Amino acid sequence: MDKLALGGLLLALFAVTGGFMLEGGAVATLLHLPAFIIVFGGTLGAVMLQTPFHQFQLGFRLLPWVFQSSRLPVKRTIGRIVDWGSAARANGFLSLEDAALQESDPFLHRGLNLLVDGADAAQLQATLDAELSLERERLLRGARIFEAMGGYSPTIGIIGAVLGLIQAMANISDPKLLGAGIATAFVATIYGVGFANLVFIPIGNKLKNLIQQQSLYHELIIEGLVSIAQGQNPKAIEPKLQSYLPG
Repeated sequence: MDKLALGGLLLALFAVTGGFMLEGGAVATLLHLPAFIIVFGGTLGAVMLQTPFHQFQLGFRLLPWVFQSSRLPVKRTIGRIVDWGSAARANGFLSLEDAALQESDPFLHRGLNLLVDGADAAQLQATLDAELSLERERLLRGARIFEAMGGYSPTIGIIGAVLGLIQAMANISDPKLLGAGIATAFVATIYGVGFANLVFIPIGNKLKNLIQQQSLYHELIIEGLVSIAQGQNPKAIEPKLQSYLPG
């Protein structure tokens, strides 16, 4: 669990609601179902309209990443690559066959199999670079749906506000209905701006950062496996890969 992400979300919600309460407001007045349906439903529908189904589905599959620990086994992987380099130098690439079969990381598994199959350094790099580029772009397309939601949400909030005012003006002679319409107008605006700036845009940016971290990790793997394919000394490979360690 990423405590920083969870803490940030809770702090943002507490700051908004807490400040409102300090001004004398009641939190219950912010809980308005019609405004929520207009803003959230309208935003979701707009994004569904512009997004292919597989991309929309991918975006919500990535959502748990926001609150999961983002630590990647960089140091451990460097050690494993150095060990594989020593084994390959001493006994040839076929000595990595067992490691390839047992590897659970799909990207490492693919790279080790290419080494075992006798791919040269240029072929190995080209294949893994292409795979990395395609995977990174696929994941970024999923993250962009939250950026799109952050763009649509404030505008849908304005639509909700206008609808609330229309309802208020239609019932101007009835104070109860007039108050309900005005409430929808103001709360819809708050929902639109709040969802965009406290939820959707931060989620999109967090996912892009995580995807960038994963891409750097895969670049480390490519650098290490290509160095093994070139027959470099493991003692020279290790310091080169340590530059990928997070600061």
